Amino acid sequence: MDTQKYCYEYPRPALTTDCVIFGFDGIEINVLLIERGIAPFKGKWAFPGGFVRMDESTEEGAKRELFEETGIKDVFIEQLYTFSDVQRDPRGRVVTVAYFALVKTSDYQLLAGDDAMKAQWFKLKDVPSLAFDHDLVLRKAHNRLKSKIRYQPIGFELLDAKFTMPQLQLLYESILEIKFDRRNFSNKIMKTGLLIQLDEKVPNVPHRAPRYLMFNKKKYNELQSSGFNFEI
Repeated sequence: MDTQKYCYEYPRPALTTDCVIFGFDGIEINVLLIERGIAPFKGKWAFPGGFVRMDESTEEGAKRELFEETGIKDVFIEQLYTFSDVQRDPRGRVVTVAYFALVKTSDYQLLAGDDAMKAQWFKLKDVPSLAFDHDLVLRKAHNRLKSKIRYQPIGFELLDAKFTMPQLQLLYESILEIKFDRRNFSNKIMKTGLLIQLDEKVPNVPHRAPRYLMFNKKKYNELQSSGFNFEI
């Protein structure tokens, strides 16, 4: 048996992963950043990420780096895009596979570690200039989020099990960066048939207290299997 290791004729780029984690705090959309503790870009803010190990997939590497640098784990992440500009990393030829996720900020306690000096939530409007090409990564991720929330009800994952129509509208306005007419938004959402209106109102509200709603995930799964397309 030939045990000689195969040698590649051509040089190979290094492979990294980055995680864009969007969080909703009940009012605004935030994004999770780490302050880099090592060169290059020491002291600059960036997305959690790092080099992929030989024994793991890019998704496994992304989740590992996310946990090591922020303390966040058990998050469903979705592949966003592969960034491969030749000059994107001053250390050499590095290709990164970016992932993104949506979470409730209240569900996680940040704990910086590994190469990160600090982990912090930033409101989108307050994000500083980022290391590497992460400004481009953020724009790509935000545009994907804007598109995705229009045709999939992913926003409901960022709310409590019971929520109000004003809370739902605030979430969509925060992500899409637009204002909806209250009545039109409510009518359009209710016509989807995906919300259950509860016989319970928000307490301690003097005038016209809003009713609580719940997302009917079972109904959505049934409609989706028959070709239903959620649009807002």
